[in-house]
Amino acid sequence: MENILYLIAAVCFIFALKGLSSAESAMHGNICGIAGMMIVGIATFMLTNHFNLVFIISIILVGGAAGICITNAISMAALPQLMAGFHSMVGMAAVLVAYAVFLTPEIFGMIAPFGLQRSSLGEMGIGATVGAMTFSGSLLAFLKLQGICRKFNIPPALNAFLGMAMSGLLMYFVLTDGNRNAFILGTACAFVLGITLILPIGGADMPIIVSILNSLSGWTASGIGFTLHNDLLIITGALVGASGAILSHIMCKSMNRQLWDVIFKTERKDLAERLRVSRSFKQGCPEDAAYLLRNAKTVIVIPGYGMATSQAQHALKEMEEILAKFGAQIKYAIHPVAGRMPGHMNVLLAEANVSYDKVFEMDEINREFPICDVAYVIGANDITNPAAKKDPESPVYGMPILDVEKAKVILFLKRSMGPGYAGIDNELFYAANTVMLLGDAKKTTEAIIKAML
Repeated sequence: MENILYLIAAVCFIFALKGLSSAESAMHGNICGIAGMMIVGIATFMLTNHFNLVFIISIILVGGAAGICITNAISMAALPQLMAGFHSMVGMAAVLVAYAVFLTPEIFGMIAPFGLQRSSLGEMGIGATVGAMTFSGSLLAFLKLQGICRKFNIPPALNAFLGMAMSGLLMYFVLTDGNRNAFILGTACAFVLGITLILPIGGADMPIIVSILNSLSGWTASGIGFTLHNDLLIITGALVGASGAILSHIMCKSMNRQLWDVIFKTERKDLAERLRVSRSFKQGCPEDAAYLLRNAKTVIVIPGYGMATSQAQHALKEMEEILAKFGAQIKYAIHPVAGRMPGHMNVLLAEANVSYDKVFEMDEINREFPICDVAYVIGANDITNPAAKKDPESPVYGMPILDVEKAKVILFLKRSMGPGYAGIDNELFYAANTVMLLGDAKKTTEAIIKAML
């Protein structure tokens, strides 16, 4: 019965991933994932005859209540932080389970005639160290995304030393048949390494880091599954780990970055100061924007993190409906790394009931910018920066971007003329066909709507 339930749950998780591959089927994917977790919960109750079920139910209720409170308190703009926070919990869970197995193996039915087998010790060690790195790295990613912690260069030699020390202690732990001090020190090195690896990574690469941490959390769960001889954990962890790895590859390709450089390269040239010399730009007002939009036949909206922070998606939907009455065709252009995690903009637009058939990926929409009357950009700094094509010294050079500069008129909404998340100015701000609309994106869009009516 255990194996049958686990098999059904594993199939549910596979269908969940399949469903989450597109916006149209995402709801069904979520339902499959929920069904799989419910089956796992039922299986757990069926298998726990010698434990205090009241205690287990209490823990589940506390965890469920905490999850409801957290998700109700978190806005859609903070989804990347939420993901990083959840990844850290998976990592810490792996560490705690590994230590529980190491200290009380008899409870898990793992005691051998002469102690724990070396294969089990290796699984525990890998699960604990990878889990520790996932926990501390995800926690630091959360702080960075929240704006509490900033980039800080770490000497590569320190990371190399910590990595070798962790690996050496892990080997010693296995070869000595479970030296407790080696296990503790190796885990401590992993905690520190997770921090020192993430600290030097700049804001432009954080979407990739979130994806990598997602993959790591999956492999951590899979490793603990081997330790516990739990088939479902092995399968589920492998699914999450593999899908996260594939997503990381796609993200790197979208940003023209190598995964090795993202993780281990500590210095990137920063052109912010050179680009912030006094340059003139055209600043408009909502009335000017309303006139341009009212006379446009084709409008492409380019959402970025500015839409997330101002929660402007509902105002955008209202503007779309008004423009449609004027006979304009409206489309939304989504860059693979818009926002701070993959799919961030899609989630926000779906929340505002924007039709899926009006949302296009970069490769589909780029050819339409030369015939676009108005490009409406909301805080999408780095993914529209022409320096990615023209300036070899730019941190974003080589990164595929949305060809917004080819539109006839560009309305660029920003709070201020500050640089983007990569730390550099956008040359699009100073283009002849760009009109800057400074202020809160939601309020500006609402003012434009009022002026159009």
